[in-house]
Amino acid sequence: MLGWLKKYTSPFKLERAGIMGMNRRNISYIGRYNQRRLFPLVDNKLKTKHLAQQAGATVPELIGVINAQHSVPSIHKMVENWPGFVIKPAQGSGGKGILVVTSNKDGVYKKPSGAEVSKSEVERHITNTLAGLFSLGGKNDVAVVENLIQFDDVFEGFSFEGVPDIRVIVFKGYPVMAMMRLSTAASDGKANLHQGAVGVGIDIGTGKAVRAVQFNRPIEHHPDTGRLLSELNVPHWEQLLELAASAWEMTGLGYIGTDMVLDKEQGPMVLELNARPGLAIQIANGCGLLPRLRHIEHLGTSATPTTPKERVAYARAHFSDTLNQK
Repeated sequence: MLGWLKKYTSPFKLERAGIMGMNRRNISYIGRYNQRRLFPLVDNKLKTKHLAQQAGATVPELIGVINAQHSVPSIHKMVENWPGFVIKPAQGSGGKGILVVTSNKDGVYKKPSGAEVSKSEVERHITNTLAGLFSLGGKNDVAVVENLIQFDDVFEGFSFEGVPDIRVIVFKGYPVMAMMRLSTAASDGKANLHQGAVGVGIDIGTGKAVRAVQFNRPIEHHPDTGRLLSELNVPHWEQLLELAASAWEMTGLGYIGTDMVLDKEQGPMVLELNARPGLAIQIANGCGLLPRLRHIEHLGTSATPTTPKERVAYARAHFSDTLNQK
């Protein structure tokens, strides 16, 4: 067990320390603040993309959609002029079923690791996607093909063969906790903590790294690049938080996980929204969500709705470990 959790040996002690478990999350926050009728807005990545665009947010460019088996071979014509692309299930979760192609030259596809992917393998991946192999509940799905994100140079050495993303938990429109997920060789270039990506807790007030973990164990350096993770400082931090906070207005969901990226040319982008965000963000930050969630609950309902900018300013002032230690 992690060092900071060793002294907490029971669910009661964990909760008393402010660490939220799955049952508490499901009943007190997802069940209470997220209306089920709104789930389809974020469970389907195509709907999320359109929703974000309507709200004025930038999203990865859509190359195309494949929604039927007879259309699967058309993928090669669809991407022939794109140097890189991503294929993902519209209703996938946890990073499952995402195929990243970083090099597309003369019909030869290569993954972030440099390994080649044959045309038949790409077609098989799409077929599996349509069959619901990667979707929530195993339902039939569609394959979404997007332009490859070019991550900002400031993250050089912090991520290996993949695009790092930023997860922010937003409660009633307030960003309460954040982390950055960094790709590794173990995660095959994907920002998936369960597959071996590095999770870096990010201070809400400053955008600077708090601590880092891989496979739930604290680490100091990126396992593949050797980069010191404590040096991570996310640029455009206020803009990213305001984008995250605006997900409340976008969706109407009270408890949501927002996944964003920093594109080299287009800046902050909405990647995905999640109505059932996981709890690993607490491990990455070395602290529990409950005190921050309860703080927001105790604020009550303002007579005048606050803007994302105002909510971000409040969160940065009250939930910053760095600023509050000064």
